[in-house]
Amino acid sequence: MSEVLLEATNMKMQFGGLCAVDGFNLTLRSGELVGLIGPNGAGKTTCFNCLTSVYKPTEGVVKIRSVDTKRLRPWQISKLGMTRTFQNIRLFRDLSVLDNVIVAGLQHTRHSLLDSALRTPRHFIEEARLKERALELLAIFNLQDKAHLQSGGLPYGEQRRLEIVRALATEPRLILLDEPAAGMNHSETEELMKTIAKIRKDFHLAVLLIEHDMKLVMGICERIIVLDHGVIIAEGTPSEIQSNPTVIAAYLGTED
Repeated sequence: MSEVLLEATNMKMQFGGLCAVDGFNLTLRSGELVGLIGPNGAGKTTCFNCLTSVYKPTEGVVKIRSVDTKRLRPWQISKLGMTRTFQNIRLFRDLSVLDNVIVAGLQHTRHSLLDSALRTPRHFIEEARLKERALELLAIFNLQDKAHLQSGGLPYGEQRRLEIVRALATEPRLILLDEPAAGMNHSETEELMKTIAKIRKDFHLAVLLIEHDMKLVMGICERIIVLDHGVIIAEGTPSEIQSNPTVIAAYLGTED
C-alpha cells in the first residue's frame, strides 16, 4: 500500500450560523490524482483552506503524513511536504519571475542567517543551487525566457503557471491546485493537463485538484469527490461521477 499523505476525518468549518464544510472525509495516498468538484459556493476552497491551516477547522482532524496539523501554521504545513496554489493569484508581483521561485525554495536551504550576513562560501553555494533549481522548474513550464521579467507583468495564463512552479519549488510530496485552469484558453488548458500529468509522474507527487473545467478533471483524475453545500454527495471514478443522478441534479437542478 502506498503512503497516506493526507487524511481528513469529520472535518467541519462553521462561520457563525453558516456551516461551509460539514463532515468532510478524505484519504489521499502517494501518487494519487484526485479531483474535488462541485457547484459555485459548494465549499471547495474552504476545504483547501482548512487542509492547509489557513483556517482552523471547527471540528475534526487533519493529518499530513500522520502528523496532526491542529496547532501548525501554514509554513509548517509546507515543511511537512504539502503545498498549494490559490484561486486568486498570489505572486510577489514586484519581484522577478526567478525570484518568486527562489523565495519558495528558501525553506530547504542549508546555510544559516549568519552565513548570509557574512557572505560565506556556503551562502554563495546555496544561492547558486537555488537559482539553478528555479531555472530548471521554469523550463518545465516554458517560462525560462521570462525569468528576469517582473512577475506582475506576465500574461494571466503565465502567472497561473508561475504559481505552480513556485509551489513545486517547496519540494512537496502533495500539491493542492485551486482552479489552475481559470482564465486559460483551450490550448493553454490542454497544455496544463499534460503538465499536471508530467509533474505528478516526474516529481512523484500526489495531486488534489479543484477545477470547473470538466474536460480537464475527467481527463486526468483517477478519483473524483463531489461537494455540494459543504457536504460530500458522491465519490468515484470519472465515469461513475458523470452518470451519478445526484451529481447531475446538483449541477443542473431537477424538474419541479
